[in-house]
Amino acid sequence: MTNPITKISSYLKDSIVELKKVTWPTKKQTTEYTILVIGISLGVAAFIGIADFLLALGVEKIITK
Repeated sequence: MTNPITKISSYLKDSIVELKKVTWPTKKQTTEYTILVIGISLGVAAFIGIADFLLALGVEKIITK
């Protein structure tokens, strides 16, 4: 059985080695991706909101006939 402290130490060392291999995005890329995600989210929210409104109108007209 391996010592838990040894396992944790090994895990942390391996994690640091792997994190050094990561290609981190630049500040410009991060800003562009953030704006893109916010824009797409707003677009999807608007689409769902409009679809919900129109479907509610349709159901209301069917029910009140």
